[in-house]
Amino acid sequence: MAGPLPLGDPAPADGHLPDDLPIDTSVPFSAYLHIPFCTVRCGYCDFNTYTSTELRGAKQEDYASTLISEIGLARRVLADAGALRPMDTVFFGGGTPTLLPAGDLARMLEAATSAFGLAEGAEVTVEANPDTVTPAVARTLAAAGVTRMSVGMQSAVPHVLASLDRTHRPENVTTAVAAAKDAGLAVSVDLIYGAPGESLADWEASLDAALALESDHVSAYALIIEDGTKLARQIRRGEVPTPDDDVQADMYELADARLAAGGFDWYEVSNWARTPEQRSRHNLAYWRGSDWWGFGPGAHSHVAGLRWWNVKHPAAYAQRLAASESPAAGTERPDAESRTLERILLLSRIREGIAIDEVPTANRSRVAGLIADGLVDPAAAIRGRVQLTLRGRLLADAVVRELTD
Repeated sequence: MAGPLPLGDPAPADGHLPDDLPIDTSVPFSAYLHIPFCTVRCGYCDFNTYTSTELRGAKQEDYASTLISEIGLARRVLADAGALRPMDTVFFGGGTPTLLPAGDLARMLEAATSAFGLAEGAEVTVEANPDTVTPAVARTLAAAGVTRMSVGMQSAVPHVLASLDRTHRPENVTTAVAAAKDAGLAVSVDLIYGAPGESLADWEASLDAALALESDHVSAYALIIEDGTKLARQIRRGEVPTPDDDVQADMYELADARLAAGGFDWYEVSNWARTPEQRSRHNLAYWRGSDWWGFGPGAHSHVAGLRWWNVKHPAAYAQRLAASESPAAGTERPDAESRTLERILLLSRIREGIAIDEVPTANRSRVAGLIADGLVDPAAAIRGRVQLTLRGRLLADAVVRELTD
């Protein structure tokens, strides 16, 4: 289970949005549907997920109906606020969404589409564990309107998968990707690098295996040690080594080179796509500050600068909705300074970068120093934008500090 929820103001029991919220219905709207179930908990994961022994009163088989209740509440709230609009993207994340029957995922998507509408050409993604994808599952999802599957590959090397507590076999990734493609779905594969005991050669083998799958999109994330996880405890006890930042940097550079040679282009620090059309539009909605409603326990939402988050446990989530109450646990409305910091943090990570005019005036002169340090592209700066170089991507947090401190 993830750490504690943020502090914030109390959320209204009926979910009502503030009357003075500056809603702009031309801003794209997305839906995130959180499926909080996993067969086992991976040692590195701090997401809000639960195994069967941790549900304590919640039933996995009831989950689709419970989440559909929140969809009904969201429609009422957004309609009352004049904020109702079709969904441009939908994302089923987790957890392991494909632990639920594909028919349950289809029911949730149908309910959301009925409540909000689905924009023409909308992107609908389902995250999947390779062990849970069969041709029948992929066909059912495609028939329901899913357009894209994100397969949790993580690694192609058995001992690396074992160090991450992943249960699937490498060959299952090939089977899952083939099933998704045969059903007409676009495919992304997710990788993690820097796991305990992973060598540069291991990582190279995983990249080669990912390229051999001929997917449309690849995400590659450095392993981060999160407090409270099994892996953090193992490192603290000296049972496994702390990830080496220099090795992870070498792995990132290798990924960028190999993926570029394989026809992929980076568009966000940890994401590569074959074409602009195959970028994850849902994730871009987050990075660009669009509006979204997060459904499910622990899910976060954002509309017109207002943020709120749901209670964490599936049982508490179900109890709130059964009582016709909002499952929101807290809410916040960041001030202008906080919103500027967040906008720079997010937009600087994507290929298009951020306009220099959006950087606080006092910090704009620092762009020249970032160019001199090889962190920002000089040609882009001449065009008025801060865009990261390869070295800048490796030191993205340092660039954000220079632009905001």
